[in-house]
Amino acid sequence: MRAVVQRVSRASVTVDGEVVGAIDKPGLLVLVGSTHDDTPAKAEKLAAKIWGLRILAGEKSCSDVGAPLLVVSQFTLYADTRKGRRPSWSDAAPGEVAEPLIEHFCATLRGLGATVETGRFGAHMEVALVNDGPVTLILES
Repeated sequence: MRAVVQRVSRASVTVDGEVVGAIDKPGLLVLVGSTHDDTPAKAEKLAAKIWGLRILAGEKSCSDVGAPLLVVSQFTLYADTRKGRRPSWSDAAPGEVAEPLIEHFCATLRGLGATVETGRFGAHMEVALVNDGPVTLILES
């Protein structure tokens, strides 16, 4: 799994004009994608890593201060742009594989005590955020 983690002051996801997920206080926006060999164990490892990342104010983590997370599925994190001008998506897991893994990732965070908001898997989403810092990290499991 691959994640782009951004420290945010607030963030939201809108689908067809409806806000489907939002955090209105400091936390993390997590764009997460999966590839063909990802497993629930990898999702759990990545979730725990993100929950404990000390990147909030005062070198605190979400687990330290109960900061919320907005998780958005993002198959484009596995784009292959090495050839030509059109990305290949062949490294991204198909929806029937990716969706349960993303759901397991979110369930793991919730099991750790996180407040998790989400986008809508497979939908065209508009993501709005106020990046704090800016702080943006790329993680893989």
